[in-house]
Amino acid sequence: MAKKQGIASAPKGKLGILLPGMGAVATTFMAGVMAVNKGLAQPIGSLTEMGRIRLGKRTSKNKPLIKEVVPLQSLKKVAFGGWDIFKDDMYDAAVHADVLDINLLNKLKSGLKKIKPMKAVFDPQYVKKLNGTHVKKGKTKMELAEAVMKDIAKFKKDNKCDRLVMVWCGSTEIYIKEGPVHRTIEAFEKGLKSNHKMIAPSMIYAYAAIKMGIPYANGAPNLSCDIPALVELSKQTQTPIAGKDFKTGQTLMKTILAPGFKARALGVDGWFSTNILGNRDGEVLDDPDNFKTKEVSKLGVLEQILEPDLYPELYKDFYHKVRINYYPPRGDNKEGWDNIDIKGWLDYPMQIKVDFLCRDSILAAPIVLDLAIFLDLAKRSGMSGIQEWLSFYLKSPQAPKNRYPIHDIFKQLHKLENTLRYIGGKEIITHLGQDYE
Repeated sequence: MAKKQGIASAPKGKLGILLPGMGAVATTFMAGVMAVNKGLAQPIGSLTEMGRIRLGKRTSKNKPLIKEVVPLQSLKKVAFGGWDIFKDDMYDAAVHADVLDINLLNKLKSGLKKIKPMKAVFDPQYVKKLNGTHVKKGKTKMELAEAVMKDIAKFKKDNKCDRLVMVWCGSTEIYIKEGPVHRTIEAFEKGLKSNHKMIAPSMIYAYAAIKMGIPYANGAPNLSCDIPALVELSKQTQTPIAGKDFKTGQTLMKTILAPGFKARALGVDGWFSTNILGNRDGEVLDDPDNFKTKEVSKLGVLEQILEPDLYPELYKDFYHKVRINYYPPRGDNKEGWDNIDIKGWLDYPMQIKVDFLCRDSILAAPIVLDLAIFLDLAKRSGMSGIQEWLSFYLKSPQAPKNRYPIHDIFKQLHKLENTLRYIGGKEIITHLGQDYE
């Protein structure tokens, strides 16, 4: 069979990665890329840098690096920028975040010092626990969106970037339900001009990026680009989008464990989850309105994986509770504790306890990298709209309105890998026929 031609054009020039919200996650990501480029550390957790993919039959044992199969942007040719409500440069912000060792940060100090945040779009009614001082002013939300677009254009010119991507790394906003203002581009733009209260700052950034044809990913549970107006705009401007909410600690464990229980037809009576963390995210989520947004994101995972309507004997009445507690001494080192009550043969009960003492930003940083690099790949491949193949990285994956999102991490990985095979012009693996050989 003739070799297929890959659909992605080769990356040319420099890629600019723009980050609204330049706190713990963003600084850990940027410092990490700098450390990797200097040979000081390994990009562990990043599929774009370290992941491999099977090609062809299992007997061929052909598993090259993903970056050898599809044309990915080199980390040597990236530039960082973004916005924050505090004016600290990225060295000072990283020191304040207290995620990375100061000895490592000092080796990266000159590069981090050069990156200074632009003034952010911020409104305390959406994030009540924060009080930013480095903030844009505008009479309308449309003026603020236009100011963000000017920032983007200036950053691209000043840093001599060929292409851009944007990844939201800001805080979780208060819970907002989709409404009429979100349903059409016309209604949304009218809402921007009239300062509609249902348009949050993350939506302003998403609108600015998508309007300019810049791929956008949402790393928080906010609606952001997950509204019909911006999905439609992304198709018009041929822009790939992805969201929502980086899948890092406790939810990562749920999407690994729950598929295993279901695969073995083990019942689940209850799943109690609690978290303690002390970073800025924990402080923000200490407010009930902001926690509601996160709670909705975290609660939907098990329902979709276990499908209680199809397996009522196993999951119909299972109880799922999620709590997040702000505990300053823990800092960025989040602890996610799960008590899982399962049942086996003849309804005999069993328990599983999981105590994941994780590092939130350490787990999130490679997700930021992969989303940025893969969205750029999608753009160069002529893909637009919701990129469901990137659900692998997200707690509450964005999906078209007529489809439900997939949460099972193994199904997500299969979709991601087949999409990469398609982009790279390789045979898709279906596990039928010769794929077993």
